[in-house]
Amino acid sequence: MATANQIKYRIGQAKKKLTKLSKEITTIKTKIKKLEDALKKATAAAKAKPKKKAPARKKKAPARKKKAPARKKKAPARKKKAAGKKR
Repeated sequence: MATANQIKYRIGQAKKKLTKLSKEITTIKTKIKKLEDALKKATAAAKAKPKKKAPARKKKAPARKKKAPARKKKAPARKKKAAGKKR
């Protein structure tokens, strides 16, 4: 078993650790608040800026139908060669 002094020492060490962590938590919370405020300001500034309007576009003329390309004349069919002499 641990003695009373050892238990007191461990309790003291745990309290030190707890205070250190609580200080870290408070500093982190303040950093988070600062960042959230900066985010709010940035989003408000982005909303306040007027958006640029796209330039007016001219209406396109209706598409014209394309003429079908002229068909090529087929070459006359070649005559089959007669069965030639075997060499």
